[in-house]
Amino acid sequence: MRLLSRTHFAWLLLSTSVCLGAIEISPYQQSVEKWRQSYEATLKADDGWLTVSALLWLHEGENTFGYDSSNAIVLPYSYVPAKAGYFDFHAGKTVIHVNPGVPITLAGKPVESMELRPDSKVDRLAIGDLVFFVHASGKRYAIRVKDKNSELRKNFKGLHWYPVNEAYRFNARFVAYPKPREVEIKNMLGDRGPTYFFGYVAFTLGGKEYRLDAEDNGSGGLFIVFRDLTSKKDTYQAARFLDADPPKDGKVEIDFNKAYNPPCAYNPYATCPLPTARNRLPVEIPAGEKRYH
Repeated sequence: MRLLSRTHFAWLLLSTSVCLGAIEISPYQQSVEKWRQSYEATLKADDGWLTVSALLWLHEGENTFGYDSSNAIVLPYSYVPAKAGYFDFHAGKTVIHVNPGVPITLAGKPVESMELRPDSKVDRLAIGDLVFFVHASGKRYAIRVKDKNSELRKNFKGLHWYPVNEAYRFNARFVAYPKPREVEIKNMLGDRGPTYFFGYVAFTLGGKEYRLDAEDNGSGGLFIVFRDLTSKKDTYQAARFLDADPPKDGKVEIDFNKAYNPPCAYNPYATCPLPTARNRLPVEIPAGEKRYH
């Protein structure tokens, strides 16, 4: 009988381990890993959160903008004219006035003057590689700038996750409120604004029931902002986000393996909501995304 060399024996052990590992990955684990890859790709996309490169606050009245440092809104990019125009801001209403010859466009068409609705997905202007629009943070308003060549995007190091653990996937109860419950929420910058909770989800962990208030995500599903005790050391200190499909017959799947960080975890120009006292869980949920380093 021919004896295996140490090299061949080690290779056989490694091959066996790899094969066994592949067999042990369940379809559920594969689906979560695929979701995580898709989420990271969205984050790194040309219009993802890593492209947000500035948050420039508006004041009442005329806010000039352009490359020159004397402007109220400075866009320090060489292809932006020194004096590009001004934003006329009054009581939450913003109207842009573009100087003649400045190549600012909306959906590819030149813009001279128009009202910009805050956080509109339509009212987004472009010049060179920049996209900019009005963003509301509570009662304050700013110009949010996105640059696909931003340093944050170039230097992104990738996400970190807990291993997939099906113990943190729950078939939760969903209890709708008779009417949406309005709650004033504070964001990372201390600004406050109303949030509307459509109901709460209830799940049991370690023999104890926990509840989380949930918003409508705009397509019938749920959006949850929460914090748990892993935030002391392992997960993002402020909060994490969680999405869920539309509830059915009073039930909804809550999968903390898909809990993800708010954009503030990667980007200082984001204005993320903080969780309510009720959504701060007094228990560890070691699942989903860890802190970004």
